[in-house]
Amino acid sequence: MSHYQPDPTKSVTLTIDGISVTVPEGTSILEAAKQIGINIPILCHHPDLRVRANCRICIVTAKGQRKFKTACSTEVWSGAEILTNSTAIRDARKTVLELILAEHPQECLQCIRNGSCELQKLAKDFGIQEIPFTPSPLVGELPIDDAHPAIVRNPNKCVKCGRCVEVCQEIQTVRAINTAHRSQHYEISTAFEKNLAETPCVSCGQCVAVCPVGALYEHDDTAKVWAALDNHDLHVVVQTAPAVRVALGEEFGMDSGNIFTGKMVAGLRRLGFAKVFDTDFSADVTIMEEGHELLERINNNGPLPLITSCCPGWVNFAEKLYPELLPHVSSCKSPQQMFGALAKTYYAQTSGISPEKIFVVSIMPCTAKKYECARPEMNDSGYQDVDVVLTTRELAKMLKQANINFNSLPEESFDEPLGISTGAAVIFGTSGGVMEAALRTVYEVVTEKPLGKLDFDNVRGLTGIKEATVDLDGTTVKVAIANGLGNARILLEKIKSGQADYQFVEIMACPGGCIGGGGQPHGTTTVTKQGRMSAMYQADKNSALRQSHKNPAIISLYKDFLAQPLGHKSHKLLHTQYKTIK
Repeated sequence: MSHYQPDPTKSVTLTIDGISVTVPEGTSILEAAKQIGINIPILCHHPDLRVRANCRICIVTAKGQRKFKTACSTEVWSGAEILTNSTAIRDARKTVLELILAEHPQECLQCIRNGSCELQKLAKDFGIQEIPFTPSPLVGELPIDDAHPAIVRNPNKCVKCGRCVEVCQEIQTVRAINTAHRSQHYEISTAFEKNLAETPCVSCGQCVAVCPVGALYEHDDTAKVWAALDNHDLHVVVQTAPAVRVALGEEFGMDSGNIFTGKMVAGLRRLGFAKVFDTDFSADVTIMEEGHELLERINNNGPLPLITSCCPGWVNFAEKLYPELLPHVSSCKSPQQMFGALAKTYYAQTSGISPEKIFVVSIMPCTAKKYECARPEMNDSGYQDVDVVLTTRELAKMLKQANINFNSLPEESFDEPLGISTGAAVIFGTSGGVMEAALRTVYEVVTEKPLGKLDFDNVRGLTGIKEATVDLDGTTVKVAIANGLGNARILLEKIKSGQADYQFVEIMACPGGCIGGGGQPHGTTTVTKQGRMSAMYQADKNSALRQSHKNPAIISLYKDFLAQPLGHKSHKLLHTQYKTIK
């Protein structure tokens, strides 16, 4: 039996709460209501995920029909008269919430999501002060899974919305989280109820990003950083990833689409860091190493395509699920790890500070960076290259604990020399940015001619897979970019089967790249990512230097310390070997 497919070119007119609205055919009642300023409450729904209609919080009624309808999953129809607010609707929604809360631990003050919990907000909006149902005797009794190096899973707080399942199964195709059992025993779980660390989880944190409550969250490492800052025997330095500067302000009520670099630097200084450096510096180093690695492979018939290795979530995905493609993965460490290695060698040498006294903190938009810094091979400086990784959310937490008024902070600049960077490094934080930054340098290295137009518009945007061809003065290089591991899987299957003839591939685990990382402010959507992406390209455009090989600090680094890209010292400190993980 065939099913009618809505035609978005056709319009449908209806009324919602007596207000007339015309929307494309196939629009949900929820989205139609938004267009006229009516916000229907939701819990399981997320604008970037498939509709599941699990929670029933968004119920509405339609004239002439007796049953409630879920606004998130019901499409509009011509002449419909929808009511979103009545005594019956309010009472039904409140009852649904009370039933959810009866199965939920009543420990909001101790919860990591206190103040940013979607369930807590709904309870407040509905004025719920007591629960008429008897709480389940199992509430709070399930063991917390904290064996994973980056992510903690608290099944007691799970509201069974299915968001984490959707993002892990369908968007990322990692399939570490799934549903289990039926009826009253229905739950969100892992295969054979193993710890998350024993699953195919790649630490991307997208489950954390979409969880509406405190059932999934990153390991909180703020106490480690406070302890280091209080230890006067340590010289504590901090590096900040490019995507943090376009998102941190959102934690303080500021709009996405703005650049918060100067305030971020000022806030970090007030927290007590001895030096505030920039991961963009080592992103420029990454371009020098990875760009020359690409040229070496092209010239010496090395394994192609070369696939970027900046994203530890993607690297972990390859190690676990595509080990046969590991020879294609760049041997470069990520910018985070390159920075740590250089901080404890180059910076230690130039500053006269003993490397064992240097404590490196990273501020990242990413949960996988926590996993990455703890990898046993990340110690080529003779010490653990990066000591602690904090997410954007954790940095915001520290600033609030220190009573720092972020909005009123002045604009300050990074410390030198590991704070000098280019616009090419800034755009690392968005999908296509690493590719564009590399091409800006590779073009001039190959052709020995200035690049007329620095913007490679055809590798930009949030499209899942992008392809482009670049002419390097007669040498054609075909490139591809994927963001989100489901899209990466499509690209990797093409490479495996020999259907693709790319020379250079960029992969980011998170949809949108680092701007949509698992450690970014909660509530991130495609719209939020678009704002952050625009801010990154604006920051690039505002930069005095926009090509990595023209960074004077990078020129000095190679002249005084590394000697040359892919040289002996570079290979020891800045490169590694990725291996199969079973």
